[in-house]
Amino acid sequence: MTRTTDASTARGRYRHRMSVSRTLARTYWRLSRWELRTEPFPDKSGLLVGAPHTSNWDFVFMLAIAGEAGAKIRWLGKHTLFRGWRGPLMRRLGGIPVDRRDPAGVVDDVLAMVRSGEVVHLVVTPEGTRSGSGWKSGFYRIAREAGLPVTLGYVDRTTMTVGLGPTIELTGDVRADMDTVRAFYADKAGFHPALRTEPRLAREEAA
Repeated sequence: MTRTTDASTARGRYRHRMSVSRTLARTYWRLSRWELRTEPFPDKSGLLVGAPHTSNWDFVFMLAIAGEAGAKIRWLGKHTLFRGWRGPLMRRLGGIPVDRRDPAGVVDDVLAMVRSGEVVHLVVTPEGTRSGSGWKSGFYRIAREAGLPVTLGYVDRTTMTVGLGPTIELTGDVRADMDTVRAFYADKAGFHPALRTEPRLAREEAA
């Protein structure tokens, strides 16, 4: 009886938090200069690519998108962000601390979430906030190894729009998959267009 009561209480608290998050998110979009144009979140666990990632505002947008949809997101953050008083806050916002000295552990953590039956959307930014030569391939490896569909999230300052695009299944043909990704992001400029990075993986050349 106690376990049932505890589970019911936890579900009630979760529904309350989601209701508050949705109310805050909808208020944000009503007041924001940005327009939300988004396809629905998939009804199963998946990986959400946030791109072009040119500003820390992208994180706020993703929280607001998820809150409006009532979706549960998790995101990967450098383990140092979770030190001290920031730790509980970051975890409350869906953060998962990552020690980059052990990248294999990230895949294990994601696989554990998927196998638990918890429906979550893992947000990954495959490019840094500074322009570079391409995208990091971690998102591709995680999606393939965990068997997760990939939803393409975007920010485009040229049209003042933000949202979610299509959800795709990666085939293992790296170049073909990335051609699909590139086609979607071809007209998406990010928050700071000058810092936009072309969606290209080093492993495409290796393939």
